[in-house]
Amino acid sequence: MNVQAKYGRRYGSSIQACAARPRMGVLPGWLEILCIAILCGLGSLSAFAAPAANGSKPAFAAGHILVAKNPASLDVDFLAAVGAQQGKSLGRLKGLEVHVVDVPPGNEQAMVARLARNPHIKFAELDTLVEPSATPSDPGYPSEWHLPKINGPAAWDISVGSGVTIAILDTGVDGTHPDLAPRLVPGWNFYDNNGNTSDVYGHGTSVAGVAAAAMNNGIGVAGVAGNANIMPVRISDPSGYALWSTVAQGLTWAADNGARVANISYAVAGSNTVISAANYFRSKGGVVAVSAGNTSAAASTSPTSSMLVVAATDANDLRASFSTYGSFVSIAAPGVSIYTTAKGGGYRYASGTSFSSPIIAGSAALILSLRPDYTPAQVDAVLKTTATDLGSPGADIYFGAGRVDAAAAVQQAESSGSGDSVPPSVAITSPTGGSAAGTVSVSVSASDNVGVTRVELRVNGITVATDTSAPFQFAWNSASIADGTVALAAVAYDAAGNSAISSAVSVTVANSLSTADTTPPSVAIASPSGSTSSVSGTVAVSINASDNVGVTRVELRVNGSIVASGNNSPFQFAWNSATVPDGTATLTATAYDAAGNSAVSPAVNVDVANNATDTTAPELSITSPSNGATLKGNITISTSVSDDNGAEGIVQRLYIDGVLKATVTGKSSMSAKWNTRTAAAGSHTIAVTATDAAGNSTTQQIQVITIGK
Repeated sequence: MNVQAKYGRRYGSSIQACAARPRMGVLPGWLEILCIAILCGLGSLSAFAAPAANGSKPAFAAGHILVAKNPASLDVDFLAAVGAQQGKSLGRLKGLEVHVVDVPPGNEQAMVARLARNPHIKFAELDTLVEPSATPSDPGYPSEWHLPKINGPAAWDISVGSGVTIAILDTGVDGTHPDLAPRLVPGWNFYDNNGNTSDVYGHGTSVAGVAAAAMNNGIGVAGVAGNANIMPVRISDPSGYALWSTVAQGLTWAADNGARVANISYAVAGSNTVISAANYFRSKGGVVAVSAGNTSAAASTSPTSSMLVVAATDANDLRASFSTYGSFVSIAAPGVSIYTTAKGGGYRYASGTSFSSPIIAGSAALILSLRPDYTPAQVDAVLKTTATDLGSPGADIYFGAGRVDAAAAVQQAESSGSGDSVPPSVAITSPTGGSAAGTVSVSVSASDNVGVTRVELRVNGITVATDTSAPFQFAWNSASIADGTVALAAVAYDAAGNSAISSAVSVTVANSLSTADTTPPSVAIASPSGSTSSVSGTVAVSINASDNVGVTRVELRVNGSIVASGNNSPFQFAWNSATVPDGTATLTATAYDAAGNSAVSPAVNVDVANNATDTTAPELSITSPSNGATLKGNITISTSVSDDNGAEGIVQRLYIDGVLKATVTGKSSMSAKWNTRTAAAGSHTIAVTATDAAGNSTTQQIQVITIGK
């Protein structure tokens, strides 16, 4: 059976198990039934995604989740772990070790929480629905002010993006637009699973124009890379929303079909599935640019080197008020009143990080056109090191490395043999000196403007060990060298081949001395104590350890397995108690000294209770504005929330007239800005939902009146 032809929707061409395991031309019975149930349902998001509490656009897909296998685990163990939770794998997303797992509708969040604790699971997450990162247009700025701001004309003297294909993962692209048609190459529609990539919403056409509208054709506008090719990859439903899984499929397809740059004008940097797909894209030599988002607030999203996360600036090089910020921001680009192509053949002004991201994508295309030999890390480095520093000196949470300077970037690429000339920083943090015997734990701190790829430990100039991922830690056998003073050093390398060597640390090796240290350390768990009634979630564990010479390492064990270790006092660890079953867990600590002596602490027994039934919904109130208030201009919407299990697991979502405007996780309050001038005068509904880790939800709603501009 041809799954793509039979089901004709979203997953038909990308779930490998469905296509790769035929039985005399027919899918295995249970798999065919599940594929029919899931794949056909994906055709309509209204029937396929979990509804929000107030009836607005759903937050995630219903009936399936996304789960990745631990690389060290066998397939049979992974499938058994999924099956033990009543889940069934429908197969992997193409090119990725991410499975689409069928779950009963309504159990998606609970299944994610349970599977995430299994050692055979690398990650599990909801197939989250995301909206385009655009805000209402503002026609008050001059046409295409952003191009001279990033020194585009000077960049075009060197490169115009020829020969590079930019994949626009979005709502489609208007293939009849005179400024885009000359640049289009074939793409794919992952919503309808066909080659029709027409724009169903308008967002993708505007994004494509910013990146690569044709230049020197006597009409309209010019894109940042006006001679680059545009590959339209439709990932959205007709209303512009896209699922994380569809974004991932679009990335792997674009990588396999010749794209060197991908632009995703959606806030997807928090998805492990999308990060996996971005790493696949980079393995093919491509650069991925994504929007930071338009929440006007800080996000707790972790930084990643797999993609360039782009924040927005205005014409004065200030942070755009709507731009999401945080440590995950890589770089910034103009995003206010960007004049670009519009669906239907016209032009419009548009604002949002949706239109900052394609500026970075276009700039990357300029570099790759000039230097097709560059690796993704080198392109990242050129863009970051040449960016105009804004805000606090150096990288910061609002602008990342700074606002892009396209001319400086292509000039550096043209003149340099390497896009990244900045070496890493590296230092040995432990030991810092003294004597050593037996096995010595060596810890190294290393960082880089792009990323550290390798750290070597050298003893008297000879490499004795290599580590390729942080934290960089080594177990050096000091008995392999003669007694006496030795010099320890660490060398760090980045992707461009830059390297740096740490300052030397002198230690005295004393393995053969009769006065060798034979006294073991003293060690005890200070907290939690055995009198603790129960623990759940993340538990702070403090350990006291001392030695006549010095403690070199402390390990925390739970039920006999090492869950954390540290080399420096104070010895404090954050233990995720959800990684063990509910019930009694035994905690012990082992301390080591430089001579290899060790000691084990007295055991501490705690009662783990993560899965205790929680049926109590959070308490939620909208503290500002008040119900019935009359509003004008920029106002702040504030909330207060509490839960019997604390605020850590609570997700708050703010909706205005049913449209999701902001999401806050793990906070007891929320504060979000709303420019009421963007709303029509009259009555509007402000609604906030608060959902705890057990899925209990509370919604508060008020009516306000705006008086327009």
